[in-house]
Amino acid sequence: MSERTTTVPVQPPTATGAPGQGKDEHLSRALGNRHIQLLAIGGAIGTGLFMGSGKTISLAGPSVIFVYMIIGFMLFFVMRAMGEILLSNLNYKSFSDFAGDLLGPWAGFFTGWSYWFFWVVTGVADIVAIAGYVDKLAPGTPLWIPALITPVVLILLNLPTVKAFGEAEFWFAIIKVVAILALIATGAIMIATHFTSPSGAVASLANIWNDGGMFPHGMFGFILGFQIAIFAFAGIELVGTAAAETKDPEKNLPRAINSIPIRVLLFYVGALVVIMAVNPWRSIDPASSPFIGMFTLAGLGIAAVVINLVVLTSAASSANSGIYSTSRMVYGLAQDGNAPKSFGKLSARKVPQNALLFSCIFLLAGLILLYAGDSVIGAFTVVTSVASVLTMFVWSMILVSYIVFRRRRPELHAASSFKMPGGTFMPYVVLAFFVFMLVALAQAEDTRLALVVAPLWFLLLGAAWYFNRQTPLQQARIAEWTAGNNATAASPAAKA
Repeated sequence: MSERTTTVPVQPPTATGAPGQGKDEHLSRALGNRHIQLLAIGGAIGTGLFMGSGKTISLAGPSVIFVYMIIGFMLFFVMRAMGEILLSNLNYKSFSDFAGDLLGPWAGFFTGWSYWFFWVVTGVADIVAIAGYVDKLAPGTPLWIPALITPVVLILLNLPTVKAFGEAEFWFAIIKVVAILALIATGAIMIATHFTSPSGAVASLANIWNDGGMFPHGMFGFILGFQIAIFAFAGIELVGTAAAETKDPEKNLPRAINSIPIRVLLFYVGALVVIMAVNPWRSIDPASSPFIGMFTLAGLGIAAVVINLVVLTSAASSANSGIYSTSRMVYGLAQDGNAPKSFGKLSARKVPQNALLFSCIFLLAGLILLYAGDSVIGAFTVVTSVASVLTMFVWSMILVSYIVFRRRRPELHAASSFKMPGGTFMPYVVLAFFVFMLVALAQAEDTRLALVVAPLWFLLLGAAWYFNRQTPLQQARIAEWTAGNNATAASPAAKA
């Protein structure tokens, strides 16, 4: 019988793993404060900011600033909801754990595999981006070379220990932060000195609003801007996946989550304001990175090359995080009987190596996509749109779990020292926002494809769950969850 569920309302589930799982099989809490802080920053600064912001600017114009601010504002509440639930029971390894505990075993299955698929799709998008930037740095390089080498490098980064992953991600994130701060500083100097571009445009904050205003394409253009921008935030929930391997989570998780608004304002809004002030938004090429374009415009040729390397590093960082997340998610699914047992085994260094190798194999799909599409940015747009739908599903499951958590575990919510602000109404506001996001994705042909692919994925997942739930282990877990849920509903605390 699974140890995750309880029939006593005041005693949360232990979430310790599969039956008969020994203590030696538990994940190691080796990620310190600096790891988890930079992991959160790395998750908040995605490849979509470096590579996709040019297209977002072309669609929305200067209103893209509000697009990123709104998305960041909404996702802050998703993170707070996730943080409150994770800290209510430190035996939860991830949000897939608490979704299965609060909503039922089916929810853990759907959330876990959808998150796995999301990161596999994102990893493919990152490999597409890496191939594109390798081609810029070394023109003529066959695209299959970086697409094949990248998964091998990711395996080598993740196999040793979780601390090795944390160190790699720490330095990846440092590189991204330094690059953005350098761009903001360079742009500020160009604005202060009234830099004049070869086309005659003078750097000024007025460039942001003096060419058609903040909404040059009207509300329709503003809505279109959300399509690519939402993907830039994919991975922001990564600290929730790392919860089981974080030292002192009661202290480190709240710090990482609460710093999200500052990061959004500084890294997203600050960078985009500077870019559009120096380079009038209509002149920004939607098919290339505006970060590279601005350094090139400033005459810093070597800096532009460095930024190419930074963007390549950012994509590698995202793919590295994805492989880490998918391996931990498949590991948890295997412990619950939702994946082959071999994926639930750890190496001597406490790494789920079988689950890791399984996920890396799927990254080779990037090879097919690179040669099937008309362009790198076209392939990137299609893949990121699919990833956006999947990540919104996962975020929605976190919010729905929180709504149920407050109703079924009121005593844990009352005892929480990290309560979600506006917990009585903000989950519904954010869920409504995600519905709006689906409408935005339906407005353009290249992103509309995601609304066709995603339902096919959920149909496949539903069929897999139909057969998986027939197993004796799942029948026992479902019966246990139902009994625990009924006992919780009958308790005085739940009725209060």
